[in-house]
Amino acid sequence: MTTVRQAVADAHRREWAMVLAATVRVTRDLDLAEECVQDAYAAALDAWTRGGVPSRPGAWLTTAARHNALDALRRARTLRSKLHLLVELAAADPDFPADLDLLTGPVVHDDRLRLIFLCCHPALAIEAQVALTLRLVCGVTTPDIAKAFLVSETTMAARITRAKKKITAARIPFRMPVPGELPDRLDAALTVMHLLFTTGHTAPAGPALTRNDPAERALDLARMLRDLMPDDREVRGLLALLLANHARRATRTTADGRLLPLEEQDRSAWDQEAIAEAHDLVLGALSGGDPGRFALQAAIAALHATAPTYGGTDWDQILVIYDELLTAWPSPVVALNRAVAVAMVRGPASALAEIEELEQDRRLSGYHYLPAIKADLLRRLGRNADAAVAYERAIALVGNDAERAFLAVRLAETDTLH
Repeated sequence: MTTVRQAVADAHRREWAMVLAATVRVTRDLDLAEECVQDAYAAALDAWTRGGVPSRPGAWLTTAARHNALDALRRARTLRSKLHLLVELAAADPDFPADLDLLTGPVVHDDRLRLIFLCCHPALAIEAQVALTLRLVCGVTTPDIAKAFLVSETTMAARITRAKKKITAARIPFRMPVPGELPDRLDAALTVMHLLFTTGHTAPAGPALTRNDPAERALDLARMLRDLMPDDREVRGLLALLLANHARRATRTTADGRLLPLEEQDRSAWDQEAIAEAHDLVLGALSGGDPGRFALQAAIAALHATAPTYGGTDWDQILVIYDELLTAWPSPVVALNRAVAVAMVRGPASALAEIEELEQDRRLSGYHYLPAIKADLLRRLGRNADAAVAYERAIALVGNDAERAFLAVRLAETDTLH
């Protein structure tokens, strides 16, 4: 039973988006599709325990969810009115599989992008677009999405529910936007992929620092979007940003899972091929006018990735780019990250003054990186008692065990000095 539960959990992480997208094709209703998919996963526990885990769990789940959807439509006495839609779709859409049991890679890819652009519809507020897509397409939990948006779990759950209802009420079609519609949906789609990567690059909660599945899914989606829109500078910027950060994944922890800060990582073990690709993409993303927020973030990540040492990083240039980024994207999280560069260029005292201003921003009140950065600056200034208080605050807020352990070590080191 343990093996089956693990197989179902793995299928949820890897196959959820594909199964949901295929089911939405049948139901044309996000709520109903999600319910049918959830029932399919529940049924898998029993069926796989009795008959064994299938060789292709995603195909099994897709078929089960489709059958659930057709049963639901029959019960609602709407199957007859829906059948012509399915026939028309199959005839008009070469990507529609004749047998959902035989889904292939390209169809999965297309369906995932379709579902992302369905959720990222301009009829919804941008925050709702991103939250809904993260929940439905990416399988990110509501608490983790709430943390990413710096809001409460209750607020985020209500936002996602309203977004699903609005899509259903507005009868938003399940299709790729035509070229003229893409600009209105692109920023939300890029934001989704970035946040999905972030939940894998540093897990919001749990024992491990990273989760490879979300990070790799985000990279996969970013590559698909780049293939769809090869000339878009922000699409290039997003892919470059993910590549530059993911190139360090093998060096961010020790063999036993202990977090290693950037200055302690083995740069010789970074993925140089990914860094080179990111560098080329950054050059294209920065050319041709004012760069967007993903291009600017990618430029910062590329400077970190190509620096020979932590001390040899071009912090002056990074600070200049952060100033541009803060203008393009006036986010408190950007301002907080910028303070780290300020500390390297102008010293920890200057950065601490900016951190203390950011403490007045209520959006950062539950964000553990704020007290963590403040604690590091205080430690560097020799204010160890104050640093200890800030470390304790950060530890109380952090959800990731590896980050908590790292902060606890720093706290213990600080305690011995005061």
